[in-house]
Amino acid sequence: MEIELNLPWIEATMLAGVRMIAFLVIAPPFSSSAIPLRIKGMLALGLALAVAPRASAGYVSLDTAAFFVALLSEVLIGAILGFLVMIVFSALQSAGSLIDLFGGFQLAQAFDPQMMINGAQFTRLYQMTALALLFASDGYQLMIGGLVRSFGALPVGGGIDLAEPVQAMTAAVTQMFLAAVQIAGPLIIVLFLADAGLGLLTRVAPALNAFALGFPLKILLVVLLVTLVYVALPQLVGTLADTAFGLLTAVN
Repeated sequence: MEIELNLPWIEATMLAGVRMIAFLVIAPPFSSSAIPLRIKGMLALGLALAVAPRASAGYVSLDTAAFFVALLSEVLIGAILGFLVMIVFSALQSAGSLIDLFGGFQLAQAFDPQMMINGAQFTRLYQMTALALLFASDGYQLMIGGLVRSFGALPVGGGIDLAEPVQAMTAAVTQMFLAAVQIAGPLIIVLFLADAGLGLLTRVAPALNAFALGFPLKILLVVLLVTLVYVALPQLVGTLADTAFGLLTAVN
């Protein structure tokens, strides 16, 4: 009894799986430590089998040296695509970090091993909310859809031109900083006005020591006003998911 193996199909599926796992390890929401590595590997294998017909179309079997080069190329492609998504969603984490900085919560900074971030309360809260909303709003499907489309423009074993990814990363970093300031901007302005008011109060009544009262006052303002920003997070996460999908398709 002889069993014939379709070696080009197997090689193409393996290369597709390598690109998938490199993407899932870096890109949110799949990069969270709450998702075990075994689950990520199974998900990558399932997605690789799903895209096998597209990945294997036109694929020619490679020799050993060329296959290992193709493996490294797929790791690079998956990591670049995942890094683009990570940069986009870092805007919410950066917005939370700005609120912690200007609101006086930065002294409570700590490392969260599950979320793999280093920040205070609102940094972790915004990151956790963004990941939950990505699953609740099916935004993760946009990430997977953009990754699947990459096999049409960047076939397995074909390499990648780094000019477009570098340009996309530059645009993503710019958008990330801009989005972070836009998200946390209204609250930062309120806190700045509170500091200015306390400064004027100190000039009028120096013995009052208004700056000693500034810390609890700013914390109270943050707790009261952060809900106005928090209720807008579902729409913001949807916008960021569309932006990440646009960057993935632009690289492709």
